[in-house]
Amino acid sequence: MHAERARSGRTEWAAIALFYEQLNRISPATGTRIRYAAAVGEANGPEAGLAVLDRINPDDVSVYRPYWAVRAHLLQRLGKTSEAADAFDRAIGLAENTSVKQFLLQRRG
Repeated sequence: MHAERARSGRTEWAAIALFYEQLNRISPATGTRIRYAAAVGEANGPEAGLAVLDRINPDDVSVYRPYWAVRAHLLQRLGKTSEAADAFDRAIGLAENTSVKQFLLQRRG
């Protein structure tokens, strides 16, 4: 996938989503499901990615920063700035790494 992006300048999100879909069948870990949601959101639009996130048990992700960061990104893409800001705030509050916090703060705007 990286080689294709180097040649074309494009990321093949549909292929990445398919990869994570298959990985989910083998190992449906929370992190894999969130990565799948992110790829689906890029390949098929933020609504589709949010639909995948919404199928994850809220108890499994209440304190899982990547979930909140992906949710924030997808909400931001939909123009739901207030909801996105809330999700970014949650992700920022869960981040332990200073660089990750800075990145999320910049994305939040």
